Formats: sequence, structure tokens, C-alpha cells
Amino acid sequence: MKKLIQPAAILTAALIALGSLASCGSTSPQNPPSASTSAATVLPIASNPMATSGTKPGLTISDALAENNVDPQSKAPVPDRLQFTLANTTAAAMTGLDVYYTMKDVTTGKTESYYQKLDGLTLAPGQKQTIYFDNVSAPNHYPENKYSLYRSSTNQVSIRVIADATGYATATGTATKSPGTGEKLD
Repeated sequence: MKKLIQPAAILTAALIALGSLASCGSTSPQNPPSASTSAATVLPIASNPMATSGTKPGLTISDALAENNVDPQSKAPVPDRLQFTLANTTAAAMTGLDVYYTMKDVTTGKTESYYQKLDGLTLAPGQKQTIYFDNVSAPNHYPENKYSLYRSSTNQVSIRVIADATGYATATGTATKSPGTGEKLD
């Protein structure tokens, strides 16, 4: 009996150690600036976490698109995705940028909201910068939920974007996805 217990105890200890080793290298995914993360890590949130107490004017959103997208420099067509241009119309640099956006299926009324800190992004005085949500690893590209209403709904989806920078009044923009299913990830 003693010999049977000892191998079982060794096997149990080995399985526990193996489980510990398997989890040692895993960490929760981060959303660093300009880096793609797994779409599974981008989940809808219940409310806007931004501290939107700034009052100074100067942050704007323009060129918000969700389909028929174009590259702002080359004007060439690019795959459908949520994109918009942030602009700093002041004489001071803007930091602490973040974005909160809500998608609404206009037929069903279902909504989803997402939040993204734009870590590492500073808008210089007079600078415009296009921001992309497309799971591409490149500067100013951020992760998106590939199962969001934008990607999955066959109905029209309206998107409202709110951007914030430390000390500045929020900026808003809107984009619309027409009915259909063309907005699939590449």
C-alpha cells in the first residue's frame, strides 16, 4: 500500500508543477500603442471611464469612417475599419489622449461601447493624426473586437466617437456602416 501511495503523490506533485509552469509565461495581454492584440481581449464595456472634465477648446475629430475608407495621405482605398482623424488646433502639445466609442445597430437598437487609451500618442501643436481600429501592428493602429456589431451586424450601424485629452474639452465624431456584411476583417 505504501508503494502505491508514493507514486500517486509523485504524479500529483508533477501535475501541479506542470500546471504552474504552463501559467508562468502567460500574462494578460496589454494594449500598447500601435500594437495589435488578440481580438478576444477587446471586450465591450458598460460605461465611459474617461475623465472628461477638461474645458479648453482645441481637440477635434474629423473624417470619421467605418466603410469606403481611404488612406489620408495617398487617398487610396483601404480595408473597412473604424478610423478618424484627431487634430490639435492649439499652440500646446496634447497628452493623455483616449477614446470611447459606441456602436448602435439602428434596426435592433443593440449597442456596444469600447474604450481605448491612446498611450504614447502626443499631438503636437497644429498636428492631425488618423487613428485606426483594425488589429494591425503599425503606428496609430489599435485593436478592435472582430465580433463587434460593426463586424457582425447585417443592419446599419451608427458609431459615435468621443475623444479626450488632458485638460481639453472632448471632441465627438460619427461614422456609419451601411446595411450589409462587407466589413469583414482581412
